[in-house]
Amino acid sequence: MAWRLAFAGTPAFAATILQRLLDSEHRMLRVFTQPDRPAKRGRRPQPSAVRVLAESASLEVLVPPRMGQREAAALADCDWLLVAAYGLLLPPAVLAAPRLGCVNVHASLLPRWRGAAPVEHAILGGDAETGVSIMRMDAGLDTGPVYLRRAVQLTSEATGRSVASCLATLGAEALLEVLAAPDLEPAAQDEHAATYAPKLTAAASLIDWRQSAEQVDRQVRALVGRAPAYTAVGEEAVRLRILSAAPAPGGAHGIAPPGTLRRTPAGWLAHCGVGALGLRQVQLSRGKGTPQTMESAANGYPGLLFDGAVLG
Repeated sequence: MAWRLAFAGTPAFAATILQRLLDSEHRMLRVFTQPDRPAKRGRRPQPSAVRVLAESASLEVLVPPRMGQREAAALADCDWLLVAAYGLLLPPAVLAAPRLGCVNVHASLLPRWRGAAPVEHAILGGDAETGVSIMRMDAGLDTGPVYLRRAVQLTSEATGRSVASCLATLGAEALLEVLAAPDLEPAAQDEHAATYAPKLTAAASLIDWRQSAEQVDRQVRALVGRAPAYTAVGEEAVRLRILSAAPAPGGAHGIAPPGTLRRTPAGWLAHCGVGALGLRQVQLSRGKGTPQTMESAANGYPGLLFDGAVLG
């Protein structure tokens, strides 16, 4: 059965799901997304990934600063409102407006990691797996009953960017499964198993080298594609973003205070509270700020990045 749909979403994760819906037999009536936000070096307002896609498909696009009665009225002719990483709360009037309700694609295995940053928190938490949940929305924060879940393994190389991309594709297919089974009944979540993934603040990107190498590695990987993990170096506290790293083999790095840089035959290491982290790719807030290998950065800025320098 082909449904009359509305869609609400904002980032690339949501745009992937919207594209799959546009390729399906269902009819997309209109799209909601957040207003343009300042981005990139010029800080000029940039349209969301969902807005760019929707306008390229000649869809009606609505960009309210918040959802209210007017938006509820715009859903009166829809069977479903489908939501993915929208970023705005839906009031009761909006939840009740579509004929069959509102369904959300959430990037975690609910009830684990309810909230704004489930992918990043799954990696930060050292989870062995994560996934997507297709959930019927209610007034709570990701508390609605779940139609189905699809899981993926989290490897030691998984990053926030790679996992989000995988889950967007997986979530789109799972959502279409739910739309193809209108009699499917969602099951209530186990409230006792709920955990929360609050929005990440700027402080979440600052590396504390007193943590273990495994913890810092998870922080680096979780924040790839978002606000990369960083530290400071030198008397002027030059920012050094860590874009790619990996824990060094145990016993191969000696002992030094946390944050100490060492140049070894295997490459550059940063000592942690437990173990050491091998630094692969970095970005300095100097010059053009171009991402580069740690070896290149050390060669270009030997007064900052040298054997024995202390980060943080």
